[in-house]
Amino acid sequence: MRVAVGQVEPVFGDVAANITMTERVIREAAGQGADLVLLPELVSSGYMMSSREEAFGLAERAGEGPATSAWKELAAELGVIVVAGFPERDAGRLFNASILCLPDGSHTVYRKVHLWDEEALYFEPGDLGFGVVDTRFGRLGMMICYDGWFPESYRSLVMQGVDLVCVPTNWVPIPGQAEGQPGMATILTMGAAHSNGIIVAAADRVGVERGQEFIGQSLIVSHTGWPVAGPAAPTGSALLIADVDIAAARRSRAWGAFNHPVRDRRPESYRLHPAS
Repeated sequence: MRVAVGQVEPVFGDVAANITMTERVIREAAGQGADLVLLPELVSSGYMMSSREEAFGLAERAGEGPATSAWKELAAELGVIVVAGFPERDAGRLFNASILCLPDGSHTVYRKVHLWDEEALYFEPGDLGFGVVDTRFGRLGMMICYDGWFPESYRSLVMQGVDLVCVPTNWVPIPGQAEGQPGMATILTMGAAHSNGIIVAAADRVGVERGQEFIGQSLIVSHTGWPVAGPAAPTGSALLIADVDIAAARRSRAWGAFNHPVRDRRPESYRLHPAS
């Protein structure tokens, strides 16, 4: 399976321009043989909402609004899977969401479970859980940005047999990082791929929006935990493309004769709730 990750800089509030930009990336990736194209979190709208009213004005119903409709049409036209982030409106509720568009015209929505910072002022926590989509390549899952800080997010997908996790994200700087050190987000992404034996693709954005810096460093990580594309630079747009072997990931999930990161779990020994 050939995976493409588009690291881009959306224009806040200019949905039409962002659709045009994402179309250009999707077409370029498809022209290079990509089977799946992944784009960042809230790529249709921009990230730094100033009010719930502003967020609502930029949101759309999944599969019906301008951005999600365009991505569905491109998936069908080009024969690729498209995954991208957008603000979703569902009646009076708002979600930080991503959509997975298949070439057959169907789509699946994921709603961000773990909200970061002021997102909680504008969005509801996701209510759909972590689901897996069967495709002709394998089983795909989605999560968004801060979800990746929770091992339970990945493990929820792994327990459903996920092969590849798509992560639209808007990573920001983490305090305490010394010059020359890798980004915490890339470390966590690599660790999750390794400890679960799965492939992870993460598409971050770049630029500064309303005073907030974003760190780029998008990457595609093999089931071994090592990147096969990226991390991209912290600034500037980029298109990462890598071939990943889902069959190999499934075969090598066992680490030798004695160890398997899923079957070696010992739930009876874990404390999953705080002490009263």
